[in-house]
Amino acid sequence: MTEIAFYHLTRSTLEQTLPRLLGRVLDQKGRAMVLLGEPARLPTLDQALWTCADPDWLPHGTPETGHAALQPIWLTGEDAPAPNGAKFLFLADGATSAHLAEYDRVFDLFDGENPEAVAAARARWRDWKAAGHALAYWQQGERGWERKA
Repeated sequence: MTEIAFYHLTRSTLEQTLPRLLGRVLDQKGRAMVLLGEPARLPTLDQALWTCADPDWLPHGTPETGHAALQPIWLTGEDAPAPNGAKFLFLADGATSAHLAEYDRVFDLFDGENPEAVAAARARWRDWKAAGHALAYWQQGERGWERKA
């Protein structure tokens, strides 16, 4: 089964957190797909990845820019098999995927300041635990990320 890690964002935004996680994937010579539950946020996230300071280079593409197979990171609002061969899936804004089994690792990032987002993440946790996936839960604390489960 797929390893799924929940990231409970309480001290930073998706745009602040995602670049470091994606940088780690690239450091491992991996490929990632970022699936947004709110496709209207694609331009904002695209810009955030181009202008982030750490890491300072995150090559990526979107359906608007094209060439998916060439992109180490693919940003999309469509749940489909990864067109770039990604083995790492990042879910944001409450996105879910019918293709979890195609990935080695899945990262579910959710806004800890939004009660609806927290409730939805808890429901996904229950569903994916019942499906037999290996789950981990990370929460932002005063000293950084802390594994809670």
